[in-house]
Amino acid sequence: QVQLEESGGGLVQVGGSLRLSCVASVSRVNIYTMGWHRQAPGKQREWVADIYNGRPSYSDSVKGRFTISKDSAADAVYLQMNNLQPEDTAVYYCLFHPHNGRLRGRDYWGQGTQVTVSS
Repeated sequence: QVQLEESGGGLVQVGGSLRLSCVASVSRVNIYTMGWHRQAPGKQREWVADIYNGRPSYSDSVKGRFTISKDSAADAVYLQMNNLQPEDTAVYYCLFHPHNGRLRGRDYWGQGTQVTVSS
């Protein structure tokens, strides 16, 4: 199975920064996509960013402000969020999608971490 541990959410003022972390506990998987989605109150969950084979991808709403990176020595990803805006307020969920092994093809989600941007 896959266990995801997220951290780094919190309350920040407009223009501030936060760094989210997600560590995956998984065995026998070495090809995967990891990333972040978010869900604001009353809205559907939306894709934010992900990274696969060292290549990051971003939604248009965060491009240029957020940076996703992967720990080269561990199954972990980080989301550096700069110039945060009120519309970034949401619960952020880590996603792990294995591409090999018996767990391949499924989406595994973290429990979510709250990010609140105050104006």
